[in-house]
Parts: sequence; C-alpha cells; structure tokens
Amino acid sequence: MEDGQNSDQQSVKSKKSERANKKGPDGRGDLTKYSRPKRRQNAPLPQVRPTARKAHVQRRHIVLAFSFMLIVLLPIAVSAWYLWTRAADQYASYLGFSVRSETGSTSSEVLGGITSLVGMTNSSSSDTDILYKFIQSHDLVARVDARLDLREIWSKAPDDPVFSYTGNTSLEDLLSEWDRKVRVYYDNGMIDLRVLAFDAQDAHAIAQAIYDESTILINQLNDVAREDALRYARIELEDALERLKEARQEVTTFRNRHQMVDPSADVQSQAGVVSSLQQQLAEALVQLGLLQANAQPSDPRIEQSELRIRVIREQIEAERQKFSSETATGEALSDVVGQYESLAVDRDFAESTYTAALAAYDSARAEATRQSRYLAAYVKPTLAQEAEYPERARLMMILSGFLLVIWIIGVLIFYSLRDRR
Repeated sequence: MEDGQNSDQQSVKSKKSERANKKGPDGRGDLTKYSRPKRRQNAPLPQVRPTARKAHVQRRHIVLAFSFMLIVLLPIAVSAWYLWTRAADQYASYLGFSVRSETGSTSSEVLGGITSLVGMTNSSSSDTDILYKFIQSHDLVARVDARLDLREIWSKAPDDPVFSYTGNTSLEDLLSEWDRKVRVYYDNGMIDLRVLAFDAQDAHAIAQAIYDESTILINQLNDVAREDALRYARIELEDALERLKEARQEVTTFRNRHQMVDPSADVQSQAGVVSSLQQQLAEALVQLGLLQANAQPSDPRIEQSELRIRVIREQIEAERQKFSSETATGEALSDVVGQYESLAVDRDFAESTYTAALAAYDSARAEATRQSRYLAAYVKPTLAQEAEYPERARLMMILSGFLLVIWIIGVLIFYSLRDRR
C-alpha cells in the first residue's frame, strides 16, 4: 500500500518538473520556442570562413616602400652626405646694443634768475625702431659692401653652392644673402645680431661695420635734432632782437618829435617844484599869522609876508599851468607823458624778451655741444673661436621630420582614395 502511494507521488513530481522545464527564461511560456531547431539528419555543416587571409606582398606595398626610399631615405642620405662632406664651416659673430638718450636739461641763470630750461627729451624707442629698419635696408648693405666687399667674403666656399653666395652683382641679390647671413632680433628696445661668415675675422668685421654705421646714423639723427633746437632758438632770438630794435626806434622818434628826453622826468621835476612852493607857502602863511597876532597892523613885515605869499601863489599857479600846456607839437603834456610811458613799457618788455631768448639760445648751443643720444653696446662684436654653423645634426632632424610627415600624409591620401573606389 505504501509502495503505491510513493509511486504516485513520484509520478506527480516528475510531471511538475516537466512542466517547469517547458517554461521560458522569464518563467512564462513554453521553452520549446527558445530552443535551437534541431538539425535535420544528414544535413551538411555550415562552412566557417577564416578570420584573416594569409598575407602576401602586393604591388602597392612595393610602391609604398619605393616611395619611402625615394621621398625620405634618399633625400636624407643626400643631405647628410652634403652637410658632412661639402658644406663649409661658418663662424658666428654676435652683437647687441641699444640707443641711450640723455634726458637731463641744462639751465642758464641770467640777472639773478633762471630764464629757461632746455633739454632734449626725444624718445629712444623710436630711434631703436629706426635703427632696426636701417639694419635691414639697402642703404646699410651698400655701405658695408663698400667697406668690406661682401660678395667676396660670402663667396669663399666655392664647393658649397647652398650656403655660399651665388648671386650676381645686383644689390637685390646681395640683400637676399644679407637676410640669410645676418639675423636681427629686436626685443624691448634692445637689438641683437648674429652675423655668419666662412672666416671668423670676416664675421667680426661685418658686425663691427654694422655697429659703426649704426653709430653714424644715430649721430646724424642727433645732429638733426640739435640743429632743429638751435634753429628754433635762433629764430626766437632774432624775433626778440627785431622787436627790441623797433621799440627803441619808436622811443628815439618820440624824443626827436617832442624834443624831450624823458617827459616823465620833466613832469616829476615840475611836480617837485610845485611841492616845494606849496611848502614855502605854508611856512609864509604861518609866519604871517604870527606877525598879525603879535605885531602892529602897520608893521612893514606884515606887508612883506603878504607880498611873499602872493608871489608864491602866482608861481604855483604858473607851474600848474605847465602841466596842461602844449608841447612843441601842439599836444598836451599829459598826453605826451602817456604816450611815452606806453613806449617805455613796450621797450622794457622787448628787453626782457630778448634777454630770455638770448639765454635760451645759449642753453641750446651748450646742449648741442654734447652728444645726447648714442649707442650703448652691451655685447660688443665677438670673435668666434670655432665654427658653430651649419648646425648639421639640427638640420638633419628637421629635414627628416619634414620628409617623414610629407610621406605619411601622401600615404594617407593614397589609401583614402583607394578605399573610396
């Protein structure tokens, strides 16, 4: 009995397990639809292709290798052969300088006072800009060539056509070679130069010639500035002198016309006479009052005092009439005095202007006697002990990298066009 029950339970469990196995991966549905279809018997197996073909040398590979040799290896080999066998050694001479400007001013003390302060305050930065352009100009190349014969100096390596001068006699070809052999660096008002030549003495001579010609140019600019300062001061002095002459001539003409040396002095002298007479009149009046108070009316001293007072008053009136009298030209004396005072003021102003202009001219001339701008060489032309150029290793690295980049770009373009077919 018990054996029958156990067999029934096992049959139930086996049925449940079969139903569970038929469900899908999500626990629902039938598992049979997720199972692979059964291969039919005697059906052929599918063929599996290999992951990569066996490598074979193609024609394009040969072309790429040949192009690498032609574009990269061959130029590098030729360049290395030329640099180490044909290229001549070059010596470098270095030079560094800047333009210095004196900004201090000079003063002149005239008649106990400072009349002017004159100084040249031109900016040295603009002079450095001019000098930087001058070093790269035809003018400097022509000057240095006239002194040293640059064509001969840069043609001393006939077996080196790349770095040697191979141009004609034109100045344009020489300027092109100048740009290759002379490098100019400009930074913050300072100029640095590097001069190359096949001989150390030649490089030093070219650098020294550049420095000398630059000094001459700065001196010429300095002379122009000094001449301008002197010219302006001279013009002001001449104008002041002409004004002073005119003022003095007008005073002389006035004196001759009115026949008076100094009308103001004449008026002052007459005013002094009137003041003296008024003082005498006051004393006579006091004396007359005392006599009238102490003496008899018939005293002759009283009559004399009255006569004296009357005469003083008449004299005062006569002196006062002179102030409003006419001069030899028929003009009133007061008007004449006013004209003379105006002329005297113009003359005094002209004299002070002339004094200031003369002091300014003397100061400008004193300033012109000293050099206010000059070249200060912080690196004088050097004399090389050994050849630094051409930089063979550096040139080879640059050339190799450049050729390799060109070849890689060409290969990428070739494959991109091939893939688009």
